[in-house]
Amino acid sequence: MIPHWLYIVSIFALVLGFAAAGVIMIDVIRHPQHMWIMNVVWPVVALFGMVLTIWAYFRYGRRATMEAAMNPKSGGREPSGKNVTPFPVMVGKATLHCGSGCAIGDICAEWLAFAFPAIAVWFGWHWLFSEKMFAVWVLDFIFAFTIGIAFQYFTIVPMRHLRMMAGLRAALKADALSLTAWQIGMYGFMAFASLYCFRHVFGVRLEVDSVEFWFMMQIAMLCGFLTSYPVNWWLLRSGIKEMM
Repeated sequence: MIPHWLYIVSIFALVLGFAAAGVIMIDVIRHPQHMWIMNVVWPVVALFGMVLTIWAYFRYGRRATMEAAMNPKSGGREPSGKNVTPFPVMVGKATLHCGSGCAIGDICAEWLAFAFPAIAVWFGWHWLFSEKMFAVWVLDFIFAFTIGIAFQYFTIVPMRHLRMMAGLRAALKADALSLTAWQIGMYGFMAFASLYCFRHVFGVRLEVDSVEFWFMMQIAMLCGFLTSYPVNWWLLRSGIKEMM
């Protein structure tokens, strides 16, 4: 049986996540980011980053608004964001950029497989995997990979002025490892939470339509950030991925 305290904590965390996303969404509408895709990234990552994301956004994200980018340029200077943002923070922003695509893909895939269980069968449930969760992870990865690469494409192409195919190749090169590292961290925690904590300790299944599932997913996303961060550090240092 799931403890009542975990149910309460899960509701609190989800409400806090939606509130954080709402706060940032309102602000990016008033102060759009210079790189338009970040208008999507910041609210999405707030769903799991919560208060930490609000702090990071107002501390560093606000330096990358259209106003902040245009004012220095009018004076013949480089935008202030890259001059004052520490490299570890740039790595964090690049990691969150990747993670936002993963988050959207995972949310869509999980609810789609829940609404239409036959989809999980198509991706291996029963005939390849005894656990539905593993089959859904295949769908999760496809969704996350597709959306993540699209996010990277719309970041790299405007910055490098690339054609479509060159942009796709650059996006794949920049984000494939980062995204895979994120999913490994996320899958690792969700396996631990589902198969051990809930199945073994609580004696119940962790279902998609429960608040506990999405609270665990919030934690899993943070684990994905931790496993993807060093990969993004290397990608930025090597020049494969653009600094943001």
